[in-house]
Amino acid sequence: LAPAAAEDATNVPVHVKVVGLGKIAEVHVLADYNPIVKALVFYPGEAEPSLGFRLKVQQSTPIRAVVKTSEGKWYSGVHYIEAAGGGCTAPSFGTQAEWKANLGKVQSRRFMPMSNGPELSEGRTSDAAVRVRFRVSHPMDTGLAPGIPALYIEELNLLDAKNNRVSRIESFEPVSENPVYSLDLPKRYASEALQLVGKDNQGNKVGAYLQ
Repeated sequence: LAPAAAEDATNVPVHVKVVGLGKIAEVHVLADYNPIVKALVFYPGEAEPSLGFRLKVQQSTPIRAVVKTSEGKWYSGVHYIEAAGGGCTAPSFGTQAEWKANLGKVQSRRFMPMSNGPELSEGRTSDAAVRVRFRVSHPMDTGLAPGIPALYIEELNLLDAKNNRVSRIESFEPVSENPVYSLDLPKRYASEALQLVGKDNQGNKVGAYLQ
């Protein structure tokens, strides 16, 4: 799911939702005509195979989701998006002082989706009733803007109260600045502790308990 045309090539909303394919092990998101094609890999774990986020596009391009089931089968879906371009070569908007002071800070919220209905995939739990949304302050520089090296979050792990991994996201340069992610978890996580831990490509850490 994505708009037909990008209003802002640095901040294109995308929501990948897998329905009817059983348990999903991996979700890969690609922008075919970007100079850096791979945007992220999502390992749902306990989460539904449904992820909302934003990415940068350099020009009009197919946005492709390629998923691997627990049985090792691969499927793909695609959405074509028109864009004026330049999203991957534009510098981040935050000033140096701002991003250094806020680097890795996390804001989060949990809430109940309006309906689970047919969005639940086969083989998944029917109690996936808590939507978790979090934002990480980070410039997510691609390294393609003149004089600005690549600086992007490499991985984010969602952990439970016992430090067991609930879900995982590997991200790459095309994910938008100050990335925001939305995913759906079983309803017990409405009150159970959740921790977000991760790092960027220069070793800076991300760590916070989610609200």
